[in-house]
Amino acid sequence: MLKKTILVVDDDYEINELLTMSLKREGYNVLSAFEGNEALALAGEHLPDLVILDVLLPGLDGFQICSELRKTSNVPILFVSCKDEDIDKVLGLGLGGDDFISKPFSPIEVIARVKAHIRRNYLLHKSGVEADQTLRYDQLVIEPATHRVLVDNKPISLSAKEFKLLFHLAKNPNRVYKNEQLFTLLWDDVHMGDTHTVMVHIYNLRKKLEKNPAKPHYIHTIRGVGYKFNDKPIETAVEQL
Repeated sequence: MLKKTILVVDDDYEINELLTMSLKREGYNVLSAFEGNEALALAGEHLPDLVILDVLLPGLDGFQICSELRKTSNVPILFVSCKDEDIDKVLGLGLGGDDFISKPFSPIEVIARVKAHIRRNYLLHKSGVEADQTLRYDQLVIEPATHRVLVDNKPISLSAKEFKLLFHLAKNPNRVYKNEQLFTLLWDDVHMGDTHTVMVHIYNLRKKLEKNPAKPHYIHTIRGVGYKFNDKPIETAVEQL
């Protein structure tokens, strides 16, 4: 099996070197960048399998880099930051990040998260999802074989986890899932935060899929429990509100 390539972006030389050496010991190819333009150039040339991205960088910050990467890639992005604030976590996940790690951190923790994200991303693209048929609900089309989502015949850009969450809900319509169940689905058995990250991903999906995210048609909140996907035509669903 080909070695996976990790792009480490951090302007702190010691942290960058620590992550680089730790990842190399685990058998990964590692690319290092210390500022935004260098990171984007390396990502475009080498197409890494995962990006570890510091938030505070000279020039382009981590959030800006994430936005640029998400225009062309669904590569897993792990934010690292010395700012352990919910607003930064929400912003990072909202821009398409997959995880958020606060400094100081243990290299062992980072390695565990890297392995989990790469494993989940590999399984997502290898089996199960691609094997299923295209799903169609009103103006929403989900094509698992190509990871393509259309709304009103227009393609919608989703991160790998957003796609997996949507597809899982849509292929099990009207089934209610607890936040904890969806969290486990997205992040396997490795603890990577709290279930509020599920809420952020649902929020992002609604912004991208719904005509009125405040009154969603496709993904319904079941208060005190979790979420379910609505498979009824829009007109019928409106009549039942």
